[in-house]
Amino acid sequence: MALDLGWLAAQREQALALEREVARVVVGQARAIRLVNIAVFARGHVLLQGDVGVGKTTLLRAFARAVGGAFARVEGTIDLMPADLVYHTHIGADGRPAVDPGPLIAQGGELAIFFFNEINRARPQVHSLLLRAMAERSVSAFNREFQLPHLLVFADRNRVEREETFELAVAARDRFLMEITIDTPADELEREALVFDPRFHDTDALVETLPSGLVRHRELGALAAAIQGHIQASPTLRRYALALWRASEQPGRHGVRLAQEAVDPSALLMAGASPRGMSMLLRAARVAAWLDGRDHLVPEDLRAVFHEVMAHRLVLQPVYELRRATLVPELTRAILQAVPAP
Repeated sequence: MALDLGWLAAQREQALALEREVARVVVGQARAIRLVNIAVFARGHVLLQGDVGVGKTTLLRAFARAVGGAFARVEGTIDLMPADLVYHTHIGADGRPAVDPGPLIAQGGELAIFFFNEINRARPQVHSLLLRAMAERSVSAFNREFQLPHLLVFADRNRVEREETFELAVAARDRFLMEITIDTPADELEREALVFDPRFHDTDALVETLPSGLVRHRELGALAAAIQGHIQASPTLRRYALALWRASEQPGRHGVRLAQEAVDPSALLMAGASPRGMSMLLRAARVAAWLDGRDHLVPEDLRAVFHEVMAHRLVLQPVYELRRATLVPELTRAILQAVPAP
């Protein structure tokens, strides 16, 4: 069946409208908004990190409202258990114990956005359950299988507090299409608006101003597949992508040099990008090209999402892990500099 290009163009206009609406309530985060939008139309899960109070939760809640569909939220705490995601027990009105579905399955197959606030405060056992839901879009509970065909997981974590937190395992991080860093806006006018404009002081009211369901969540799967089939990659672009992959696996052998001379790129990594990581990179890059109105990939599409898609998948040697926040951004920049773009 031939692809309806008119339909695809109309969907692109809706995607750009979603971006504009979110930008009304989340100021100074244009790049982060574009990246989350790419993830939504690539059907990829999103992890945000940043300092306390920079707008991570507001950004994800804004997208959750605009995407539409059923929404569920859980707060990461040290006492949260895996079972809390799939059921909760309580005393009913009749005074007898009762069991109800938890936030992950209460909406059934209509669940579109599952928002996990402060995910690094939850125990690894909770991450493991979420891992299956993210990977397979299904979960087992009450002796049956619950399908979650429209599920997107949005999660955030702050990078300041380390007490009572649990680092996400490599396998858990790998299930997120992107890890996006949110920083405080640098522009003085944007800072002034955030401090002095009262509408930015009430997050609930601010998010409510967004139109609900700008995107038809039931159509996202078909639209994402259409985008991936529509955007083409030339032989030259394919060679460039493979060169980036090789450089991410063995940076020292492919001319990658870090500004920190004490760090040898050849000894920095335990593991580079996997085939799945590269497929995710191309998936995100195709959506970036679609949003820019092209039907083919250019090197800038890969470069635009390279750090956010690849950085959290790179496994550092243990001796360097505590310096991840400075070393990995430098490494991804150095890879893009070392590999010549066609």
